[in-house]
Amino acid sequence: MTGFSRTECDAPWGSLAWELRSVNHRYLETGLRLPEELRALESRFRQQVAGRLKRGKVDCALRVNWDAAGARALALDLELAERVADAAEKIRARVGALAMPGTIDLLRWPGVVREAERDVEPVAELAAEALDRALAELDAARRREGERLGEVLAERCAAIGQLVAQVRLLLPQIRSGLRARLLERLAGLDLETDPQRLEQELAIQLGKMDVDEELDRLDSHVAEVRRILSGEDEEANGRRLDFLMQEFNREANTLGSKSVDAETTRIAVELKVLIEQMREQVQNIE
Repeated sequence: MTGFSRTECDAPWGSLAWELRSVNHRYLETGLRLPEELRALESRFRQQVAGRLKRGKVDCALRVNWDAAGARALALDLELAERVADAAEKIRARVGALAMPGTIDLLRWPGVVREAERDVEPVAELAAEALDRALAELDAARRREGERLGEVLAERCAAIGQLVAQVRLLLPQIRSGLRARLLERLAGLDLETDPQRLEQELAIQLGKMDVDEELDRLDSHVAEVRRILSGEDEEANGRRLDFLMQEFNREANTLGSKSVDAETTRIAVELKVLIEQMREQVQNIE
């Protein structure tokens, strides 16, 4: 599901902010952008995300701002500076008049001046707390979207139920029409027919176009979708709905293949359109 959240925190050493963006994805895919000093915490943050979310492509960006109190002190390696100066003096003594390195030159020498390492533990703890809040906000936004998607799916389920009911009403007419067409063809052949044989042939033809089982399964799938949308289960609803969309499609295909009249064929096509619309929305549900 799509969603966005942002959380900011202040501390004596500065401030930090999380930005989380989520887009639709069949599985959970987490992207993390962290300051170099907090790279070691990537696994910890990934576990936090996985503990809250099950689906979606989630981008998590952490920005840390250090104020003057949190700025790192400069550490001087005086021994290295002395060695550099001694080396320069020896070279000058051997090759002749050369300018000696000045103070700025020594400070620029790699390793002479370095920033002292920060204590990142307080930052890590605050970042973890802030990530929890950001995930809660993101989850709330996704749930609101889920409620809207649930309404859309419920509307599609109602439409499928209506189409199934239409086919049920058509079945007696379809069966009587099939019988009439079979009798008409036999009459056109001007052949004597055995009534018992005729009934057997009619039963075979009716069996080939019998769709009662498909209609029952479609009704059953609609009921299952409604049960899932009611929130009775909290686990893997998106994957269950994915599976149901496959089953919906299977029954609609069978209904279309067994159709012997234009109206049933039209209804089968409408069913497939509704099922495809549902399938696209189901990809967004966790």
